[in-house]
Amino acid sequence: MSKTALKTASVLAFERNLDVSDAYLWQMDSQGGDNSARSPVVIKEKSVRGTISNRLKNAITNDPAKLDAETEKANLQKVDSASLDENNDTLIARFSLKVLPFTGKPNVCNNQDYQQALEQVVTDYIDNQGLDELALRYAINVLNARWLWRNRVGTESIKVTVKYNEQTQTIDDAKTYNLKSFENDDATIKQVAEWIKSGLNGSAFTILYVEAYAVIGYGQEVYPSQELILDTGSKKSKVLYRVSDKKGAEDNAGMHSQKISNAIRTIDTWYPDAQFPIAIEPYGAVTTLGTAFRQPKAKMDFYTLFDNWVLKGDAPSAEQQHYVIGVLIRGGVFGASGKE
Repeated sequence: MSKTALKTASVLAFERNLDVSDAYLWQMDSQGGDNSARSPVVIKEKSVRGTISNRLKNAITNDPAKLDAETEKANLQKVDSASLDENNDTLIARFSLKVLPFTGKPNVCNNQDYQQALEQVVTDYIDNQGLDELALRYAINVLNARWLWRNRVGTESIKVTVKYNEQTQTIDDAKTYNLKSFENDDATIKQVAEWIKSGLNGSAFTILYVEAYAVIGYGQEVYPSQELILDTGSKKSKVLYRVSDKKGAEDNAGMHSQKISNAIRTIDTWYPDAQFPIAIEPYGAVTTLGTAFRQPKAKMDFYTLFDNWVLKGDAPSAEQQHYVIGVLIRGGVFGASGKE
């Protein structure tokens, strides 16, 4: 069957190849040396009295008496918070990253001719482009501690260690890496990239244990993941993510695996007029900005590039090939419903 006669499978799905655990948050005193005791970061509940600060209607803001009456109302809230203890100044965050082999074979596909063409496209990519560029970018995002998100801001220094089998690579200060660039390829990055590549190409079982030591200050606030509360009857206005410790306590702070994964795959600098990296997504969606940076109108979205490559044999540029393969490594459901 020729490629022009191919149709996208109606059922098509890929499993993710970067399997990330939740991150567990601990604390210690940087002045205590290697023997400093670690303890979990504990989530506590606060009841606070805030002020009215939301945008009000013109009828209220234009009337001083009404505005005074409105601002006199107490904004009572019950929230979760997490901070280091007063005798600890260092946040410790750790997670594991399992790298699964990527062959281009979908987890589910109901069209064997299409699957054969798809696997051939991936094989050609691996033979011609290789997985080096993607592995390098994933490695940089592991070592630059992008995955700490808000916890990365305002730190004095961040030490990152990556362990693989009996080997360890260490960055003394991850803040020296520029979050907007992937040009850095020092020896540590190259080694971690090789470990990730060995997992992607299936030459070795690869699981990395990543740990960051961020010096943020004694008693300073830390930022675990925040839970999405679907129950509108919740009495808390902010609920933080809790993970269980070895003793079964459920007040230990953590970060969602999805949030860690999003940071590691923030490698797309190939979208039109790119100014900063965004996470690998089919439409280049960045929800915090309310923007899709890969518009189908510009024919730079995943589906347009992917379909042209598999169905028509029209290979995109090398950079866009990296992007398309990155989406497949991310995983997801990509079948065509047949509906317009």
